[in-house]
Amino acid sequence: MTSKMWGGRFSAGPSAIMAEINISLPFDRRMAAQDVRGSIAHAEMLAARGIISSADSKAIIDGLGKIERELAEGKFPFKNALEDIHMNVEDRLKELAGAAAGRLHTARSRNDQVATDFRLWTRDAIDKLDAELKKLQATLIDKAEQNAGTIMPGFTHLQVGQPVTFGHHMLAYVEMFGRDRSRLADARKRLNESPLGAGALGGTSFPIDRTMTATKLGFARPMANSMDAVADRDFALEYMAAASIIAVHMSRLAEELVIWFSPQFGFIKFSDAFTTGSSMMPQKRNPDAAELVRAKTGRVIGAMVGLLTVMKGLPMTYSKDMQEDKEAVFGVADTLELCLAATTGMIADLEPVSARMKESAHSGYSTATDLADWVTQKLGIPFREAHHITGRAVKLAETKGCELCQLSLADLQSVEPRITADILKVLSVDAAAASRTSYGGTAPDNVRAQTKAARERFLGETLKW
Repeated sequence: MTSKMWGGRFSAGPSAIMAEINISLPFDRRMAAQDVRGSIAHAEMLAARGIISSADSKAIIDGLGKIERELAEGKFPFKNALEDIHMNVEDRLKELAGAAAGRLHTARSRNDQVATDFRLWTRDAIDKLDAELKKLQATLIDKAEQNAGTIMPGFTHLQVGQPVTFGHHMLAYVEMFGRDRSRLADARKRLNESPLGAGALGGTSFPIDRTMTATKLGFARPMANSMDAVADRDFALEYMAAASIIAVHMSRLAEELVIWFSPQFGFIKFSDAFTTGSSMMPQKRNPDAAELVRAKTGRVIGAMVGLLTVMKGLPMTYSKDMQEDKEAVFGVADTLELCLAATTGMIADLEPVSARMKESAHSGYSTATDLADWVTQKLGIPFREAHHITGRAVKLAETKGCELCQLSLADLQSVEPRITADILKVLSVDAAAASRTSYGGTAPDNVRAQTKAARERFLGETLKW
């Protein structure tokens, strides 16, 4: 049987194996709504340019409108025999609109049709992802505001460094996810050009209006080169690159949640909503949601590397290899949607154990930098010398088995005689955190101001970056 799509060139249909490897409907059906939108814009343009009659255009658009409703209601009759979503829509349109349906593909190839649909789908995915990131930021900002003065240890090398506040720590991730949204916005701008009308690769002899279809589909402009229009997938790669960075940021946050939830740290509590038990050990409560968010980052990064590998050796313009692009992008979108929902839920659910956090902030001589800063500021000693003085004080505290704030004035003066009683006011973790008032610092008043600024920058109608 001759293929309905390939026409008279082939006298027989494909083998079963060829049909199986060639079919893309099971995954590209997700672009059905975008395919209909693109086809409506194309039909309207064809009529406006006098390439098809108004009557045929109306029949086509009415038929596509019925298909749109069928898709929305879950009643569209998908047929695996028709290979992909594009042929499914075209075949159904023929059933609804009759002979007029055959005119829809005038001045259009599946190459520019697929590229248009995929750009529309990815653009929609970016908009959805941005909204989900915004929800996560809002949840982090709320948690930061509630904990602007909650003292915890700040770490470098996973060793206690300086006292910070839990609110300040939450705002660090607000900034990360803000940059992620900015990257998505940049990617969207570059993506937002229309391939429609590029044809198979060299354009068309029909007097089409590519600016008209671009405008109708919300694109900023038509793509300037027809070969690039059908061959390019860097918009998908850029989406996946941005997605990979988002996944890495979520993974880092998830890792901290796992650490903080462990009994050795005990910094946070979760409800039963985001933890599971053990099949053998009845006492266990495992942070599985955080662990899975951490793990799924590998899936996102792997998908990006997979598509890069597919694209790296392709000559101009279109090759069937590019059919492998969509499953990777769809999978990334699904994974991020789930991970963002889980991460937002965990942040909203967690309860800081403030007493344990503050107790831990006292450990590891976390106010050593404050001692060195005081010596520099009050005694006029160069910081490098103050650093050595502080090191000797830390060694003394180690010998005595106490923290810096537990050393007496006499102890400190045995290290540096010029030290006065004023030093005792700066060695507590509360004083240390409160003293860091430089822009972007952890002082509770700073954190309160930064939560307000973050709401204005990230939670308004427009992202301010």
